[in-house]
Amino acid sequence: MRDFFERVAALRRDRQDYATATVVGRRAPVSAHLGDRALVYADGRMEGFVGGACSREIIRKQALESIRTQRPRLVSIRPDAAAGGMSDPEHVFVPMTCVSEGAVDVYVEPGVRPRRLVVVGTTPVADALTKTALTLDYEVVRVVDASEERDLESPSAALGFSVAPLESLEGVLKDARGEASAVVASQGHYDEQALETILRSGASYVGLVASRKRGATVKSWLQDAGVPGVDTVRYPAGLDLGARTAPEVALSILAEITQRRPEVVEGKPQERSAGQRVEAP
Repeated sequence: MRDFFERVAALRRDRQDYATATVVGRRAPVSAHLGDRALVYADGRMEGFVGGACSREIIRKQALESIRTQRPRLVSIRPDAAAGGMSDPEHVFVPMTCVSEGAVDVYVEPGVRPRRLVVVGTTPVADALTKTALTLDYEVVRVVDASEERDLESPSAALGFSVAPLESLEGVLKDARGEASAVVASQGHYDEQALETILRSGASYVGLVASRKRGATVKSWLQDAGVPGVDTVRYPAGLDLGARTAPEVALSILAEITQRRPEVVEGKPQERSAGQRVEAP
């Protein structure tokens, strides 16, 4: 698959679910070779080669499970699977059903969609939030009034974020399938309008950069308008870190978004894979 990485890049860009499977170990006789790889789509389609018919269906099943759990796994397919030890979420032993005495190890890894951060407004906090989020590999979408779009043309090209008009906010959120984090930092210019759209469209985190008094006023307006989920709005957005400057406020907001990720809220922070190290700077 010469275009393997191009396909993966396209799937990431389109925010599609997928998993990659790579042969990392083998014991002859098997048809797979080290480095053979396949791409498994969320609908079960499989492109590439990681072994014959026996291995293929096993890897398809394991890849779909990896997509579901968003956890990688090493799949060891061998005739003496029971001798390999007990399976666990990170290392699965599966019996080889073919008459061959060969064995193959396949590393299956789910594609991780880039986290999307929707920043509404053209304020200093919105600018700082954008810059900091980009360093954390967020996909940032700035949403502003149509009259403000031109103001972001140069920085968007230089920093690598996209810009969308306020009228397209619903589409930006729905494209992320409820997984986006959204922060409104318009200094009152279109707080209510943006928050109503966000709450009706869905987001994993909703924050408002405003004082407690201003936030309460906006909340009351939203409740009177019958907007659902008003109590989920975080205001003032961000953890209480004693932030004073725009960059510090941005840091506190991203810290709160990190703290409130689903796996953290559920008390199950994602563990690093076995053998994965974090290098010191």
